[in-house]
Amino acid sequence: MTKAQKKKRKQKKIAILAVEAVVVVILIVALYLVSKLDYIHKDEIDESEIVTNRNQEEDLLVSEGDIKFNDSLGGHMDGYRNIALFGVDARNNNLGKGARSDTIIIASINEETKEIKLVSVYRDTYLNLGTDKYNKCNSAYAQGGPRQAINMLNMNMDLNITDYVTVGWAAVADTVDALGGIWIDVDEVELGHLNNYQVETSQSLGRDYTKLTQTGLVRLDGIQAVSYCRIRYTAGDDFKRAERQREVIQAMAEEAKKADPATLDKIANAVFPKTATSLKLSEILDLLKDIGSYEIVDESGFPFAEYRATKTWSASIGDAVLPVDLETNVLELHKFLFGDVGDYTPSRAVQNYGAIISSDSGVYKQEGSGE
Repeated sequence: MTKAQKKKRKQKKIAILAVEAVVVVILIVALYLVSKLDYIHKDEIDESEIVTNRNQEEDLLVSEGDIKFNDSLGGHMDGYRNIALFGVDARNNNLGKGARSDTIIIASINEETKEIKLVSVYRDTYLNLGTDKYNKCNSAYAQGGPRQAINMLNMNMDLNITDYVTVGWAAVADTVDALGGIWIDVDEVELGHLNNYQVETSQSLGRDYTKLTQTGLVRLDGIQAVSYCRIRYTAGDDFKRAERQREVIQAMAEEAKKADPATLDKIANAVFPKTATSLKLSEILDLLKDIGSYEIVDESGFPFAEYRATKTWSASIGDAVLPVDLETNVLELHKFLFGDVGDYTPSRAVQNYGAIISSDSGVYKQEGSGE
C-alpha cells in the first residue's frame, strides 16, 4: 500500500472513539437477520425511569418557584432519534449494573435524512453521575446500569435519550474472528504493548492468543484486535487509544461490507447473545427498513478539545477529564448534533452542574482561551 493510499484510507476513517462501537456495525450489517433477534437480551425501559432535559429543568424551575420554561430546550431535537451505545468490560458476560462502561457513545439519527452523527463521551470525564454525586462518568453504568448511565448523559448534556445498546469485549473479538481478521498498521512501539495486553485479554475471554511478531500492515485476529484497542501507555495516552479504536472499527466495517450471508449469520450467532438493548422488536424492524439509507457523516468527542482539561486528583479519582465550562461544551454538542439550535441555551440544571464541577476541581475557563 502506497503512502498516498494510506493517507486516503485514513481520511475515510469513521471516527468512532471506542472499541465496542462495533455495535454500529452490528446495527448496519447484522440486525437484518431478524430470526436471530430472540438471542438479544431485551430490557425495555419505562420512560418514567429516565430523566430527560425537559423534565429535569421543569422540576428545577418549579422547586425554585419559577414556572417559566424555555420551550426551545428540546425543540431543536425534534426529528432526531438519540440512542446511547455502551461498551462494557464484561468479563463475566454481565451487561448490566456492576459492569464498567469503558465506551460511551451518543448516536444521533436524523430521521429524515438518515444521517448519523456519533459523539463519544470520554470515560474519565468528571460529571454528575445521575445521582447528584460527581465522579468519572463511566462510574454511572457500574453503579446503576444503563438507566443511570442514560440519566447521566441526559442530565449533564440536556438530552432526551431513552434507549440504549450494550456490548462487551467478547462481541468485538467474535466479530473480528468471524470476518476472518482485519488489516491494521502496527508500529514498533505498539507491538510490545499489544502482546502484553493479549495475555490479560485472552485470560478474560478464556481463549488462546497468538503472539504478534511483525510490524507494518498486518492482519489481526479477534484477541489481537481487542488488545490493540486497549493500548494507552504510549504518546497520546487515552486520546491515542481512541485513534486506534477508530482504526479497528473502520477496518471491521470495510470487511463487513464484503461479507457474505453465511458470515453475517455467524456474526449474529456469536454476537447477539452478548448484546443487550432496550429497543423493542418493532423499533429494530423500523430501523432495519431503511438500513441501506443510513450514513455516518460525522463524529466528535465530549468534552471538546478546546473546552477540556485534565487533572490528577486523589487516588480515589486519579486522572480525570474536565469539561471546562460545561455550559459551553453542551451548547457546542447540540450545535454539532442538531445543527440549527435556534435560541437554545443550556438549562439551569446544566449551569448548576458546571458550577459544581468547577468548584470541585478548581479548574475554571480562562476568558479568551477556551481553557
